[in-house]
Amino acid sequence: MAPIAVGDVIPDGVLSYLDDDNKLQTVSIHSLAAGKKVIVFGVPGAFTPTCSLKHVPGFIEKAEELKAKGVDEIICISVNDPYVMNAWAKTYPENKHVKFLADGSAKYNQALGLELDLTEKGLGKRSRRYALLVEDLKVKLSNVENAGEFTVSSAEDIIKAL
Repeated sequence: MAPIAVGDVIPDGVLSYLDDDNKLQTVSIHSLAAGKKVIVFGVPGAFTPTCSLKHVPGFIEKAEELKAKGVDEIICISVNDPYVMNAWAKTYPENKHVKFLADGSAKYNQALGLELDLTEKGLGKRSRRYALLVEDLKVKLSNVENAGEFTVSSAEDIIKAL
């Protein structure tokens, strides 16, 4: 499947998370994005170096600036289970705006055409690193990284586009 591109409507999909009572919940990506301006960014894995030290912290640090530019939601998706995503989110106590959602079986990333097969490296099915700017379900900006890179999908790159 071709990767999601500018002008495409994002596919719907169900992602999971743990609520404040640590109960498993699911949410439709369309329910979070319909009628809104959202950033959906994907990372190869929770607790991995670039994701944990650069990608996620950038969106947390720039969240207020993104909100001031009209962004309603900032969504981080990773191919991990919701328990891992919850534990990872807790490592950022300053976070007030980034939602951490789990795509444990990589189905949503496959629907986006942004899966990354790292089976040969012992890492299984993952997500490519990306950042999408979506307005009312339509992709306005699609910044997708080549494997192993972090050059176009940062919060700063989205701010420049806004």
